[in-house]
Amino acid sequence: MKKIVPLFLAMAILMVLCVCLTGCDAVEYATTDTEKQQVVQQTLSYNQATPTDIDYSLERYNLIKRAYWVNGQREKAMTLACPVEKPLGYIVLFSENGAVIGRHVVDGKVTSLNSYLSPDSEYFEISSEYTRYNNWLADVDGSYGENDSGIFFFTTDGNYYEWTGTYLYTDVPVQVDNPIVYVEEKGHE
Repeated sequence: MKKIVPLFLAMAILMVLCVCLTGCDAVEYATTDTEKQQVVQQTLSYNQATPTDIDYSLERYNLIKRAYWVNGQREKAMTLACPVEKPLGYIVLFSENGAVIGRHVVDGKVTSLNSYLSPDSEYFEISSEYTRYNNWLADVDGSYGENDSGIFFFTTDGNYYEWTGTYLYTDVPVQVDNPIVYVEEKGHE
């Protein structure tokens, strides 16, 4: 199996090179749907490469600011410099039944509670034979584990919010005037 994977990868790379350099259709030479799908993905990645000229991450900025904020260093969080212009966003938070819980102007962007500044272990998705060598890494606050599934954001008036429910986020102000509220009637016992 260990020899098949590099061979398969080499074949896929050759097919992509064939498409890119000679114009032939490598997809027709792939024998399985999986190989065809990988050739298409590699062609798209080549034609639309990941940008390498992003020199500042608002996601990392939010994570650093949150690390200060939730660890009692709010002054550091509030004075953290951002060398790029942060966009304004608008968010509406909904309850489980669809009622509007809040509306806020977001300073910058919304970030997942499960985004991190560094990986949680030295090795990702390594086979079980090597797991005894995998060192779990603590988060910036020295803790281990996962956060709740949800988002966090900072508002323009300097407040911090975490939300684990449904929300609408946009870069234009929106008004939700008549939300539909779902009510479920439970049977009498």
